[in-house]
Amino acid sequence: MIPVAALLTGATVWGLIWYPYRALDAAGVGGALATTLTYTGALVLGFVLLRPKLQLSWLLGAIALAAGWANVGFTIAVIYGDVMRVVLLFYLAPAWTILFARLLLGEKLSGAGYGLMLLALAGAVVMLWQPQIGWPVPRTGVEWIALSTGAMFALSNVLIRKTAMIAIELKVLAVFFGGIVAGAACVMVTGPAAEIWVPVPGQVFLLSLLAVVLLAVNLAVQYGLSHISANRAIVIYLFELVVTAIAAWLLADEVLTLKEWCGGIMIVAAGLLSDRLAHAPADHISACSNPPAVRPG
Repeated sequence: MIPVAALLTGATVWGLIWYPYRALDAAGVGGALATTLTYTGALVLGFVLLRPKLQLSWLLGAIALAAGWANVGFTIAVIYGDVMRVVLLFYLAPAWTILFARLLLGEKLSGAGYGLMLLALAGAVVMLWQPQIGWPVPRTGVEWIALSTGAMFALSNVLIRKTAMIAIELKVLAVFFGGIVAGAACVMVTGPAAEIWVPVPGQVFLLSLLAVVLLAVNLAVQYGLSHISANRAIVIYLFELVVTAIAAWLLADEVLTLKEWCGGIMIVAAGLLSDRLAHAPADHISACSNPPAVRPG
């Protein structure tokens, strides 16, 4: 039960972590700056505590960039967007994983797997459909960011599967480094936020606490994923949607419409049914539900 508890802890943290980032944003610490600072803190702590043996490669750099944007983009999206819509768009990641696994790993998918991908995409169409504006596409820049983070989440997943020879600790730190790069790039694009922020004790404490939480929860998730099959892990991780829905309702007064509930249920169903594909014949391997070693937060 310890690995299950580790994954449930991770899902709970990711379902709640948007709120302190929103609080920091309201206090004048923008999302891009806050993520840059917290991932910097997590990276420093990781190097001090884990002391990994460096093993550089282009695949490690690709993991850092893909997972870095997944982390930072997801955080920015939940700060400035509708939390549940952002999370549901993010959970299209299983469909993206199918595509990347086929291209990069050569994994073949059964007919059921393709049906599962279509179910997830149909859920997104239902959720995003706005008759008055035409095509069912993300309606804001924040929702486009959310969609892209799900794709990068899936890409980092596939890349991590290709790098079994690289130590888990090193990949965790690479993800933190990627978060710093992506966050710093966002700070430069969005303007002089870093120049006008003057640190105050309360904000510094919260940023430091988030850095510790990021490191601890990522290590816990790594432990869980090392003891539980990937297909089972993604089902456990869907608990995040429950936590997020309750938190968004209690903390942000956000309520999903019936249309969004229907689309969300279709997306969740695709994730739950993906566990069934773990029992498909060996020549029909599905990659639609393998979570990455480090979840965006």
